[in-house]
Amino acid sequence: MTASELVNLTIDGIPVQAPKGTGLVEAAAAAGIEIPVFCYEPRLGPPVGACRMCLCEVKPGPPKPQAACTLTVAEGMEVSTALTSPLAMDAQNSTLEFLLLNHPLDCPVCDKGGECPLQDLTFRFGPGVTRMAFDKRTYEKPIPISPTIALDRERCILCYRCTRFSESVAEDGQLVARNRGAMSVIATFEDEPYRAPFSGNVIELCPVGALTSTQYRFEARPWEIQNVPSVCTLCPVGCNIAATTREGKVKRILSRNHPEVDQGWLCDKGRFAFTHLYARDRVRDPLRKVGLRRFEELAWDDALDEVERLARAARGRVLLALSGSETVEIASSLAALVRRGLGSDAVVLPEVTTTALDAFRLPLSAIRDAELVVVVGDDAVADRAPVVDLWLRAARRRGAEIVTVGAAGSVQAAPGSAAAAVRSELGDRVRGSERAILIWSGAGGQGGAVLAQLAHELGAWGAFYLPATPNGRAVVEAWRAAGDGEPARLDEIGLLLVSGEEAAADPAVRRLGERAQSVVAISMFADPLRGWADLVLPGTSYLERDGTSVNLEGRRQRVRRAVIPPAPDELAWIAKLGERFGLGLNPYPVGLPTGEQAPLPPRPEATEPPPAPPAPTQPTQHGGPLRLVRASALFTGPAVERVPELQFQRPAAEVELAPYDAEIRGIATGDAVRVESNGTSVSLRARINAKLLQGVVRIPQEHAAGLEPAVEVVSSPAEPGGVGR
Repeated sequence: MTASELVNLTIDGIPVQAPKGTGLVEAAAAAGIEIPVFCYEPRLGPPVGACRMCLCEVKPGPPKPQAACTLTVAEGMEVSTALTSPLAMDAQNSTLEFLLLNHPLDCPVCDKGGECPLQDLTFRFGPGVTRMAFDKRTYEKPIPISPTIALDRERCILCYRCTRFSESVAEDGQLVARNRGAMSVIATFEDEPYRAPFSGNVIELCPVGALTSTQYRFEARPWEIQNVPSVCTLCPVGCNIAATTREGKVKRILSRNHPEVDQGWLCDKGRFAFTHLYARDRVRDPLRKVGLRRFEELAWDDALDEVERLARAARGRVLLALSGSETVEIASSLAALVRRGLGSDAVVLPEVTTTALDAFRLPLSAIRDAELVVVVGDDAVADRAPVVDLWLRAARRRGAEIVTVGAAGSVQAAPGSAAAAVRSELGDRVRGSERAILIWSGAGGQGGAVLAQLAHELGAWGAFYLPATPNGRAVVEAWRAAGDGEPARLDEIGLLLVSGEEAAADPAVRRLGERAQSVVAISMFADPLRGWADLVLPGTSYLERDGTSVNLEGRRQRVRRAVIPPAPDELAWIAKLGERFGLGLNPYPVGLPTGEQAPLPPRPEATEPPPAPPAPTQPTQHGGPLRLVRASALFTGPAVERVPELQFQRPAAEVELAPYDAEIRGIATGDAVRVESNGTSVSLRARINAKLLQGVVRIPQEHAAGLEPAVEVVSSPAEPGGVGR
């Protein structure tokens, strides 16, 4: 940076240099001088100067104190904070006195106590006693603005952090300020529940105890807890988190700002789904099938004996099903056990991966700086990789053009034809842009290969493939590294080894289990395995593991154990099982990343990617069978199913139809319909989507079990939700 790009000023008599355009609060912080704030939060956009806690004396300027958060540095500026200016000190003391006029004195029972900026600044500024003798204003409390968030209005200082997040970051518009002046209160729009994928961020943004987590409320105090830095692996973004623990249990999840990955934001799944650790059907000891749907507990030595017996009886006819949620270390150990110990190359992999995309690698934060972003696929980005959606919104606010290509996109494309639509409709615009980014969101298992081909052909600045699983790419690479050759195919399955509750919930894996002579599953939960698994071994959560995970950028991050699992770690008993087959597996993770914030690997040299797979056949139209698009949804999966507070966020049992397809079938929004294919019938509610391509229907993945790609939709008097054959 050149000298002409710097300005000189003084803060409390200390000379400071800062780049042009730097906010005064930031410049002071860089110089080691604190200007106290409540409403100021750079991630929320331009400052609003609402709380007035940052009042300082500024020369040259008007004789009254100025809100420092609204000012940028200027040449020759002289700033005096409350440390050196009696005028600023009096202004800040008065500000706090006004903020505390109606604030309740409930610090001993407030969940923010000990972590509260208002509490901290009150000790340092403001009067020691009140001059007011009137009763303080009170409200009904707490107000449940959603099943996950409680609002105590009398604690609110109207900093507007929460409403600014809702309006300017998440852009859901559901949290608003009602009334005016002294009667202003925070409320949800039309008093509806705050139902949005990022609503929980307002809890951390709130500088007082006005917005609190219903899960954490009255659960712990700051001096009783430990915060363990880790990474969330409930989706492929890999947001940095801190797990708050008390007496060996996880009590809450906080964000941990990684500016290139998540900018300190978390989706509600990552924030609130941790209570799945304490689910009713959590597997704590090995379980052996007895009867049709019953399990009995088994000692660990007996369980390993049983696994060994079943594996030897399979005589190499072993099939491993990986879920993509394993750490690199667990996936490597399982792959080595099956490939080198049990002599099988048969596997069900969670992803179809390609390394060709590495040549277009960028940090997720680069999306914010793009000129053009093309999102290809039929899954909403917020459902597949939620924080990526926030980066897209930030890019749009900075002037980027966002184009969606898919069955319901701004550029409509039938399933399988999205790549062709990008070439024909957007190819020239991508080539002509210096900072064009392509994002592939859920359009088929070969999406990574197609995206690499598109990015290479069109000269994109960057490309992101949004995987279906949190660590699928690393799991696939771990399988390949454990042996030679491509995955084998088994006509007869002697033993099916299922890793992870996500794989256990997959209907395709369940069908393989029906063909197998025996099934051994590694899972946290027992209920989905009743009736078809012969042996269940306890699994662990990402909050109970040490290891590594690779996110959608290709960034290798450290997953840290926050609490001790109720059963031995998978690596320990896999190593013991390996010894029985002559393998020396290391039960302890080695070579783990050490930094709190993992760096992004550099781009490799670009090479010609392999050819993309052929597109599938087009959907039929004009009254014939319709092409089914399975839409992934964020609030689904084994973890979410076991969190009562998140059930209101789960997708409705609906089928979306284009207006023409609905009209010729005599179907209107809200009608009960049956979706039929190949002898399977699912009862749902219809919803007309004017943006949906004719000949296509879209159903959430969890409501589309058993349906084939070609379906028919007919009116039905039946209630939604039932599934029959």
